[in-house]
Amino acid sequence: MSTDSLKSKTQRGLAWNMVERFATQGVQFLFGIILARILSPDDYGIIAMPLIFLAIAQCFIDSGFSTALIRKQSVNEADFSTAFYFNIAVGVLCYAILFFTSPLIAKFYDTPILTDLLKVTALATLFNPLCAVQQAVLTRKMDFRSQAIISLVSATVSGGVGVYMAYNGFGVWSLVFQQVGGYFLRTVFLWLSVKWRPTTRWSNESFKYLWGFGSKVLVQGLISNIYDNIYPIVIGKVYNAKDLGNYTRAQQFSKLPSVDISGVLFRVALPVMSSIQDDDSRLSNVFFRMIRLAAFCIFPIMLGLSAVADPMIRVLLTDKWEGCIILLQLMCFNLMWYPIHAFNLTILTAKGRSDLTLKLEIIKKVIGIIILIITVPLGIVWMVGGGIVATILCLMVNTYYTKQIINIGFFDQMRVLAPLFASSFIMWVVVRIFTKLIVNDLFALIGGVLIGVFVYLILSRVFHKTEILYLKDIIPVSIKNKLHIKE
Repeated sequence: MSTDSLKSKTQRGLAWNMVERFATQGVQFLFGIILARILSPDDYGIIAMPLIFLAIAQCFIDSGFSTALIRKQSVNEADFSTAFYFNIAVGVLCYAILFFTSPLIAKFYDTPILTDLLKVTALATLFNPLCAVQQAVLTRKMDFRSQAIISLVSATVSGGVGVYMAYNGFGVWSLVFQQVGGYFLRTVFLWLSVKWRPTTRWSNESFKYLWGFGSKVLVQGLISNIYDNIYPIVIGKVYNAKDLGNYTRAQQFSKLPSVDISGVLFRVALPVMSSIQDDDSRLSNVFFRMIRLAAFCIFPIMLGLSAVADPMIRVLLTDKWEGCIILLQLMCFNLMWYPIHAFNLTILTAKGRSDLTLKLEIIKKVIGIIILIITVPLGIVWMVGGGIVATILCLMVNTYYTKQIINIGFFDQMRVLAPLFASSFIMWVVVRIFTKLIVNDLFALIGGVLIGVFVYLILSRVFHKTEILYLKDIIPVSIKNKLHIKE
């Protein structure tokens, strides 16, 4: 693939990924605010309790086959069909297991409503495998436009259903049907959008390749999902539904700019990096651009969110969600590093070294669990604060193989990221001082956001001209012309 062709596809992919993430997450954010004002932290705590079981089921359903299909340079019909049959079979098995074990899960959390709630929520394990291959087909083509439209429509309709049910007194069930409805609509629209249908029988040869690569991704995903859900398990078991509700709400706010926005870059980065996996020079250049661009956008957003967390929660969700403020502030310092983790792992995936990513995940999770065990007796705030320490230690581990493969290690990355962190931190200090001085929460929120944007723009114009050029470079020419953006 030529440099110009790669750049053009990257631009289009990023543009439509941004539409999908920002528009879809914007819709979900608005519906989430409405639902949070109607419902209670206890409702969100209850819906969060079974998430680990659904996450584990989804890992088995996919088994890394989607990633294998995306990174394989020459894929055939047998590969698609085999992945489809496997996904369906495992999905049915997972739903059956969750259906019959739901009473045990409800007993574990001492929450009887989970018995029926999980039987409905687990329908996602039937919907997701039906459309996994269709989404892989679109991603291989870098057709993020179709995915953006599907995500936006699904989020809008399912969000409307959730709000309607909440207003009519359905409580936690409104969250259940919002979630399941979104999965169902996404499946239907993907089938209507993608004309691919399984046309061949099961292929042992295709399965051997898919499983050979995907099994390592599966184990990595299992480790990652179990670890990511250890906090909700511990909080739901040791503390109560309200505490878990505050934790999950803080997590949702912090993940919106971190995980979701960096996901825009990540979804485009994997096929792009896979296409140049044999050219280490170009791969290094793309990697450096990606982490600098991600940090330039996400560092200030995360620290800005931390700075205005107090007035924002009180204005948007009311004082009943006060317990999630300190958790959100700490999570922002943790998750701001997520994209850097993700791109280091993307290098290994693009190189086909899923064995190395598995080793890294095991080491990182051991570190995280040790810190979790130390902080659990100290309370939720200490648990979340300990996550920041774990993140920095794990980032050091994450960059080890990146150094071996493309000669870009931890200190190389920190050298280019430190100025971006410094500018974002200066902005955080200024905004924190302002919000502390203003008594009215609405004025503190609006003023804090405006001041934060102004301070960071000034610092960027002085110290981050290269990152500004990177940002302009990924904008398609047609959009630049419409917005009158100079090259």
